[in-house]
Amino acid sequence: MNKSDIQGVSHSGAQSTDSVSNSESTFEQAFKGKFYGVLKWKQLDELWDIIKKDNEDGWYIYAIGDVPPTELISGEAFHTMINELDMLLRREHNEDYCGIVYTDNLKTPSFIKVFDPNNVGTSCSIAKTPPLPGWIISKLAPSDLLAPLKQTAKRKRWWNKLLEK
Repeated sequence: MNKSDIQGVSHSGAQSTDSVSNSESTFEQAFKGKFYGVLKWKQLDELWDIIKKDNEDGWYIYAIGDVPPTELISGEAFHTMINELDMLLRREHNEDYCGIVYTDNLKTPSFIKVFDPNNVGTSCSIAKTPPLPGWIISKLAPSDLLAPLKQTAKRKRWWNKLLEK
């Protein structure tokens, strides 16, 4: 990665695979891997464009606190979900920067963590138990992360309404 690729990017969650338990799923290992922060809204637009173009095989969209999905989402349904998620982030994270989306790779993502603007807590700092993201968009089948805090009723209604579209 060159210097121009690093501008506007933060790094998060780097962990050696040597310390990962063999009982963890591939999904859990990926979840604990290295991530790059999407700091600018323009970068988020670019990320969304990349995954919308790479949706032929589908993606899992996992709302933490719900049962992990077993079905991939692709095509227009995937585009709709990404567009709705984008609108929610921009509406509820009323900042001139993004900073609440992290991906394993900015150019060829396969795992994206999206933090709920209403539950970011200390996600930018080192914490013993940082908050879980609100949503994960992944090529890997998700396993239950056993969220200590379930989604709020308001957020759950929003997610269920989106799933019905």
